[in-house]
This record gives sequence, C-alpha cells and structure tokens, in this order.
Amino acid sequence: MNPTAIAASSPLLYPSTNGAALSDLRGIRAAVEDTITLAGVRPLVVLDSRGPMKLIGLAELLAVNPSAATRMVARLVAVDMVDRQPNPGTRREVVIGLTPVGRQVVRGITERRRAEIADIVARMPESTRCGLVEALIACAEAGGEPPADVPPGDTAWF
Repeated sequence: MNPTAIAASSPLLYPSTNGAALSDLRGIRAAVEDTITLAGVRPLVVLDSRGPMKLIGLAELLAVNPSAATRMVARLVAVDMVDRQPNPGTRREVVIGLTPVGRQVVRGITERRRAEIADIVARMPESTRCGLVEALIACAEAGGEPPADVPPGDTAWF
C-alpha cells in the first residue's frame, strides 16, 4: 500500500482540504502554528470535525471542566481562531465556532501530520502496512474519532 494513501485514509488524521487556502491567512497561520500548544489544537480539531457548539458540549468532548474550556476558548478567541456567537435558536446561549484562521490552522497541522506519518509508513516493510491501517482504524473507533470521509460539522457518525 502507498504510504501517502495510508496517511491520508486514516481516520486518526482529520481530512485535509483541497489545498485552496486563502493567501492572506498563510502568514497568520504560520505565525500562530509555531506557538499553539496541544491543548490549543484539541478544541480546534473538535470544532472543525463537529461544527459549532455550546461551551459545555466542547468541554464534555475534551473531557475538561467548563472553566478550563472557557480559558481555552478565551485564548483561541484572542488569536482569532474561534469566535463566540449567540445561538440562533435560543439567543440566550453562546455557540463556539472556528474562524477562517482556525480552520486554516487545523488544515496546516493535519497536512504536516499526514506527511510525517507517510514518511514513517514509507520506511515500514510493505507486508506490515495493511495491518497498520486496520490498527489505526480500530484505534480511531475506540477513541470516538469520526471517519476520515465524514465532512466537517457532520455529526451523523455518532
């Protein structure tokens, strides 16, 4: 199996875009990606894969308490990766969603992650690559990750 195809098809690796990035966001994305922490990436990936949601839902999916999620979101709002909008259904609640900058950061991180994994897989004997795909799929399913072919924001998978 082709290492790049394995890396791209793994449900553990969130789907990449078709490469059509907004050129004015590239500089912002590059500057922010160098300083973002794993704790900052997790909420971005959740929001990218599941779409806008209430803070309590984000906290539950990240397995953190609401005050920790509030601090995460505040840091991401400060660097224009997420925004807070009134819930159109109730207008009493706030919904957290990705900004274009946040979406580009997730795509950039995902693309680099896939390239690194493809490099590792390329060094594996071809006879073990099929087993790797099965193991990655099982790991993603056990971790509750969405399949790689589910569009961002589509919650039908869970």
